[in-house]
Amino acid sequence: MLTCRQVTQLLSEGQERQLTVGEGLRLRVHLVMCQGCANFKKQMSFLHAACRRFVVEPASKERGE
Repeated sequence: MLTCRQVTQLLSEGQERQLTVGEGLRLRVHLVMCQGCANFKKQMSFLHAACRRFVVEPASKERGE
């Protein structure tokens, strides 16, 4: 079983690359059992989406779109 530290590392890496099937499976099992890591995943997803919107929206507004 993965530790919480390993899960946070995999979640971070998962933002940049496709996780292997084994990594994804072990990650999902841990997230079902660990509410702290599940919350961390939600927070990371929210921040990632917010950063994407921040980068896209200002450029669009500057062009007058």
